[in-house]
Amino acid sequence: MRIKTLFAAAAATAAIAIGQSAWAQAAYPDRPIRLLVGYAPGGPVDTTARVFAKYLGDKLGQAVVVENRAGASGMIASDATAKAAPDGYLLGFAASPTLTMSPLVQRSKLFDPRKDFSLIGLVVDYANVLLIGPQIPATNVGELVSYARAHPDAVSFGSAGIGASNHLSAELLKKQAEAPMLHVPYRGNSPAMMDVVSGKVTFMFDITSTAIPFIKSGKARALAVTSRTRNPELPDVPTMIEAGMKDYEVVGWYALVGPKQLPDAVSARLARALADVSKDPAFRQAMTDGGYAINNGDSTALQARIDREYALWSDVIRNANIQAN
Repeated sequence: MRIKTLFAAAAATAAIAIGQSAWAQAAYPDRPIRLLVGYAPGGPVDTTARVFAKYLGDKLGQAVVVENRAGASGMIASDATAKAAPDGYLLGFAASPTLTMSPLVQRSKLFDPRKDFSLIGLVVDYANVLLIGPQIPATNVGELVSYARAHPDAVSFGSAGIGASNHLSAELLKKQAEAPMLHVPYRGNSPAMMDVVSGKVTFMFDITSTAIPFIKSGKARALAVTSRTRNPELPDVPTMIEAGMKDYEVVGWYALVGPKQLPDAVSARLARALADVSKDPAFRQAMTDGGYAINNGDSTALQARIDREYALWSDVIRNANIQAN
């Protein structure tokens, strides 16, 4: 009788534990969530993450608090996300360069962007614009390439730094065009843009949202956008493909990720909330106003993007022998 009583007690305890576990998963989230951003406050990644966090928190019924951990081109925050406890209370707002460019340029062994995260889904896409100063004698991409070939020491391009998205966008153009172009790295986009406007460097790629004011004011001219389709805000500006650069497509993105081995129930809850955010008219309008395009791609779509772009930039970085100082 004693043994039967012990078995019965053990079974009851196990049933309670299973029930509590199921309840805990069903109740997620029951406290605030931290959302890591790998860039300093005030930049485009940070400002977009803060808007997104507000809407995600509304859908989850808990506060989502942005925490900035800037450094190493976003890799410090991504590494912390990858190594966090897999409970869903620390997530990452990942920018595509951090997962598809920076690990390759930095030769980092911190994490494998293709394997070390639970991928929730995509949030938005963004494209770059190829900009030149008003004094540069080129009216389209073909003329810029021809000018570079005819004047091997005359064409330069600015960027936000070695390995930045706009650096590699220009290296891809240089590779495809087979034309000499000198890279001039800056400490951020703003000083690079100032030197494009003044004519100190020939061109640069810049994100649409910050490029448009310079285009509309006449301080810089847009030759092409890097997306596969034209930007609604710049309907007269061709794509790089239309401009003659076959298969040239560079579209950045922001995504929601978590540490590896998130419980299925937690991942599913986050995926539902993310889908609800992407359908929210106010969020969609805020992103459109910021120059972004909503992308409601799920974890499978996000994995495909990472794999494709990791391979693309591996080739570009190896071809140009790029490595961070």
